[in-house]
Amino acid sequence: MGKLVITLKIMPEGPESDLADIRRHADVLIEEFAGHPSDKQEIEPVGFGIKALKLIFLADEAKGGTENLEKSIAKVHGVNSVEVVGLDRTF
Repeated sequence: MGKLVITLKIMPEGPESDLADIRRHADVLIEEFAGHPSDKQEIEPVGFGIKALKLIFLADEAKGGTENLEKSIAKVHGVNSVEVVGLDRTF
């Protein structure tokens, strides 16, 4: 089986949300899922001062879907929503 390159887009509740704190909490959950924290971070301006946090990481294909991971990250303080915006297979 191969590896998956997963990109999660995390939308904060507002411009005052602490993206560094959200990343720390999300990385703990990603590590539980994938065995290591995110490999790369991107900040994407959305509008009205809000910036989305994109976290990119590798996971074994055998891990299955990311629904439970997304739900867990969505419960982190300051997070409005989480969605997979990139899913690529690598060998």
